[in-house]
Amino acid sequence: MRAAGLPREARLRRAGDFAALRQASGRQGGRCFSVRYRPNDHGHARLGLAISKRVSKRAVERNRIKRLVRESFRRIRHQLPAIDLVVMAREQAAHLPGPELLAELDQLWRKLLPLKPDPAAGTIAR
Repeated sequence: MRAAGLPREARLRRAGDFAALRQASGRQGGRCFSVRYRPNDHGHARLGLAISKRVSKRAVERNRIKRLVRESFRRIRHQLPAIDLVVMAREQAAHLPGPELLAELDQLWRKLLPLKPDPAAGTIAR
């Protein structure tokens, strides 16, 4: 049986990847989260997290937010286009229960789904 975790190739790990997203990328946002994204050449979506101490001084709360974001991304990553994402939490995220945070993340993922190119729409007219 395969592990249900988030594989290493589905995560942003290098500082250069995060810096590239800060330079030129699209943005989506909600009440608790802000997402920066840009296309990649890897063929699948990759996730990076930026949850600062400004969100909460307590590491327990920051780690809870990270776990929720990773779980939400893990469920939908195969439906997303080939993009790199950095999810940044806002201060309000520390005070909301898990189901409300997951609902907001689902809305953000739905905003990103239209970025996926239609495989039927090629360059040759049929």
